[in-house]
Amino acid sequence: MNKLAPTLAKFYCNFFGHKLKISKTVTNHIHEYKCARCRMEMTDTANGFLARLTPKFKETNEYLAEIHQRR
Repeated sequence: MNKLAPTLAKFYCNFFGHKLKISKTVTNHIHEYKCARCRMEMTDTANGFLARLTPKFKETNEYLAEIHQRR
């Protein structure tokens, strides 16, 4: 892969916006998303906004998915 491609994708997304696709459904209301261009991962927050998918959010989403599956 060209080293310049990820940089151009990030620039494009910063200028025009991300093209988010659902990569994982945690619960009915919480999803994890991945940008089709720059591969940035995001998730829904408790406030209903989107935030970058940090290790803490990943851990929280895994816990929520586990609880949701038990129901």
